[in-house]
Amino acid sequence: MGRSTAIPAGFDAIELALFASRVQSVCDEMGAVLKRAAFSPNIKDRLDFSCALFDAQGALFAQAAHIPVHLGSMAFAMADIVARFDWQPGDLVLLNDPFLGGTHLPDVTAIVPVYRQDRRIGFSATRAHHANIGADRPGSMPVSTRLEDEGVVIAPMLARRGGSYTKELRHLLDTLSGRAHARDADYAADPALGDFLAQMSACSVGGRRLVELLTDVDDEGLKARIASLNDYGERLAREALRVLPGGRFTATELMDDDGCGSRDILLHVQLDVDDAGVRADFSASADQVAGNINCPRAVTAAAMFYVFRCLMPAHAPAVAGALRPLELVTRAGSLVDARRPAAVAAGNVETSMRIVDVLLRALSAALPDRIPAASQGTMNN
Repeated sequence: MGRSTAIPAGFDAIELALFASRVQSVCDEMGAVLKRAAFSPNIKDRLDFSCALFDAQGALFAQAAHIPVHLGSMAFAMADIVARFDWQPGDLVLLNDPFLGGTHLPDVTAIVPVYRQDRRIGFSATRAHHANIGADRPGSMPVSTRLEDEGVVIAPMLARRGGSYTKELRHLLDTLSGRAHARDADYAADPALGDFLAQMSACSVGGRRLVELLTDVDDEGLKARIASLNDYGERLAREALRVLPGGRFTATELMDDDGCGSRDILLHVQLDVDDAGVRADFSASADQVAGNINCPRAVTAAAMFYVFRCLMPAHAPAVAGALRPLELVTRAGSLVDARRPAAVAAGNVETSMRIVDVLLRALSAALPDRIPAASQGTMNN
């Protein structure tokens, strides 16, 4: 099927492609602002950050080509975060709690609502890896057994209300500063404050650029364009998945060690493919472990989204609609759906890679000519 046949009614291919490119360029500019304004080499040099735009209900409709585990987990969790707050112009929400929309504690998410006059039209969001989030080891990636050992846990909180910074933000920064100075003055909170401000600035730029982009488009026109872009993404995703033969495909991988005595920890996936899409069931995976290689469900979702996004054509938009044919099944309290107070610092960077590998192994039976060998199964932490 050619590209043009997947274009939803109401928009021609050129109009929809221009809209998709323009909103992605907004995310690209957000990334450029964040990179230049940040203090930490994690952000400036390692480029461990991501930027995205969401609609008024929290559905992803644009992202830059940044970090897959960030963006997939943001797409998975954003609607729940949006529903938590009575948003106002000038608000800013921060979070890093892995069980409330985050990945691991060093990854801090900043979310700003985007308003035109008094109407909320969407959200601008960034997620960035901070060098210090208050753990007792430099880098805030300790060999931990509880989430609280990994640093300061930020449940979704209002850091700015109506344009004014809140006492909760000051308390957060004071806490980070106190923990840093108690350990090593080289890890003071001033750079952390700079990185927070850089994320806030990038979000603000994203919001302004989105409004500027829509000077000739009313609110209903924006909704129609986002809906069409999501429908287009879904159609391309379904076209890509049609190459998979129907049936059931299974695979297993092992995590070598959790650092706390558990070895050969099972990852198991069962893929069921039919005309409705793909169902990935990880229920047979091992229970969560004492060490910090556990994954919150959002991280597992991100790994799954990444694998199937790789099967889609390069021009497929990275939008919520492209995820509609995919279903994730996990078991609460397992390695891939850990529950509080499980430690998760390495789950985001090590186990997530092995989840990608086990999915590729399962797909290799369905598409042996398209699936590459597994990667090394680690991010080298």
